[in-house]
Amino acid sequence: MSEKSSAQRKPYKATENLVSGVAAGFVLILIAIIFINTPGLWDSIVSFFSNLTFATVPGTDISLPAPIAPSAHTILYGAVFQFVLGVGIMEIMVLALRLALHSPVSRVAETVGNIVFWFGTTYLVNTYLNDAATINKWFVFWAGLLVFLGLSLLARGFVLLAKR
Repeated sequence: MSEKSSAQRKPYKATENLVSGVAAGFVLILIAIIFINTPGLWDSIVSFFSNLTFATVPGTDISLPAPIAPSAHTILYGAVFQFVLGVGIMEIMVLALRLALHSPVSRVAETVGNIVFWFGTTYLVNTYLNDAATINKWFVFWAGLLVFLGLSLLARGFVLLAKR
C-alpha cells in the first residue's frame, strides 16, 4: 500500500515542482527585463543603499533605517513598482495553474495569500513611494507592508477554512 501512495505522489511533486520552477524563471526574467528597460537602475540601487541612515520614526523614540532623502530614489521605486506588479500578475497565473492542475488546498491557499501580499505591496509602493516620498511616507509604507503581510495570512487562512 505504501508503494501506491509513493507512486501517486511522484506526479504531484513533479507538477508542483514544475509550477514552482516556472514561477522562479518568471521572476528572473522579470528582473532582467526591468534592468534592461530602466536606465541607471544599478546606480540608483547603489545610491539608495549609500544614502541609508537611521531616522527617528515620527512620534516615537525608535530609530530605523531610512534613506536621507526618500524622494531622491524615484528610479528605484519605479523599478520596485514594476517588480511587485509583475510578481502579482505571475501569482494570478500560478493560481490558475494550481486550480487547473488540482493542486492541494494548502498550495492554493499559499498562492492566494501571495496575491494579496504582492498586490497590496503594489498599492503601497504606488501610494507612498512613487508620489514624492517623505520620511513619514517611508515609515507608513513599511507599516502598511506589515498590514498586508497579516492580510495575506488571513486570506490564506480563509481559503483553508473554506475547503474544510
